[in-house]
Amino acid sequence: MLRSLYSGISGLRAHQTMLDTTGNNIANVNTSGFKSSSVQFQDTLSQMTQGATTPGDNAGGRNPAQVGLGVQVAGISTNFGQGSSQSTGRASDMMIAGEGFFATRSGNATSLTRAGAFEFDANGRLTSPDGGIVQGWMAQGGQLATGGALTDIALPRDLVAPATATNAAALAGNLPKETAVGDSVVQDKEVFAADGTSRTLAMTFTRTAGGWNVAADVDGGAPSNITLTQNANGTLTPSGPLNVGGIAVDLSQVTGFAGLKTVSISEQNGRSAGTLESYTLGSDGTLTGTFSNGAQQAIAQIALATVANPAGLQKTGGSGYTVTANSGAIEYGAPGDPGMGTISGGMLEMSNVDLSQEFTNLIVAQRGFQANARIITTSDEVLQELANLKR
Repeated sequence: MLRSLYSGISGLRAHQTMLDTTGNNIANVNTSGFKSSSVQFQDTLSQMTQGATTPGDNAGGRNPAQVGLGVQVAGISTNFGQGSSQSTGRASDMMIAGEGFFATRSGNATSLTRAGAFEFDANGRLTSPDGGIVQGWMAQGGQLATGGALTDIALPRDLVAPATATNAAALAGNLPKETAVGDSVVQDKEVFAADGTSRTLAMTFTRTAGGWNVAADVDGGAPSNITLTQNANGTLTPSGPLNVGGIAVDLSQVTGFAGLKTVSISEQNGRSAGTLESYTLGSDGTLTGTFSNGAQQAIAQIALATVANPAGLQKTGGSGYTVTANSGAIEYGAPGDPGMGTISGGMLEMSNVDLSQEFTNLIVAQRGFQANARIITTSDEVLQELANLKR
């Protein structure tokens, strides 16, 4: 009878743990990146009342007789299944689709998390709500060094895209064939020096009896000249390449049909320096900045992390995890690498708590608790009857 009392007590404790776990799951139903937990039970040691015997010639063998001593919690496992997505529209919110974790740094400690509700602090660093700094790789001159040592992800507001010198320009359109000999068509285009200084590329097309003379200069400097021969079919043939002030000018798209005057300098590849205006997040975790000069270049790439046994991670609060002896070491990689998953910007991963299953677990735990309480009251009544035998 004392055995049944202690079995009932162990059942109360085990089902109380189940109630605690289920209650925690329900409490975190709206926690971003939360992963639900479940309790596994197992029986405790059994007391041997009769051992097993070996079969003989005239008698069969006998099985052991054992009395169980109750139940215990074998473990509490975490379900790392994918949660549903929620669109937030915030550029700094991120969701991992697939396996992997974000890595954050607090001091010298590294924490893993699935919650991607990040924001930039006063120093421009990308941080989690509890102050952890998101880790990844910063670009140098627009080039990423993925696979190197991790560093803090930052987005400085004073970031500048450097100026680039114009070394190529192209013209397109039509020079009217009926233009009188000696008349000119002038086209100007802003171009840039290596330090971002604005310059003017001037193109002058003068009609001749056989086509056009082309004179080009930069800021009134020494001109460069070539000729365009007028062909009967309306095309123009340049006498050679045109290079002025270190700028190669492409005239291959200029035509000489009648009735149209549409020639223009369609493009040039230089630009002045520019400041950061906005950024976008790619599925590979790359933060790409858009600058005031029209440039777009990589600023940083967010790293993802994984371990061999995610169920072995230890929860540290704040939706974070840390490694244990049974989780394996952290391995880092870029989003899209095998086993790492991809990143979606402007979205958050919701918890994977299934409320219908959790409420069912509540009923199961409650009834299990009641049944084990009944074991104790029944054992108490039997003990009372035993005590009354003395009367």
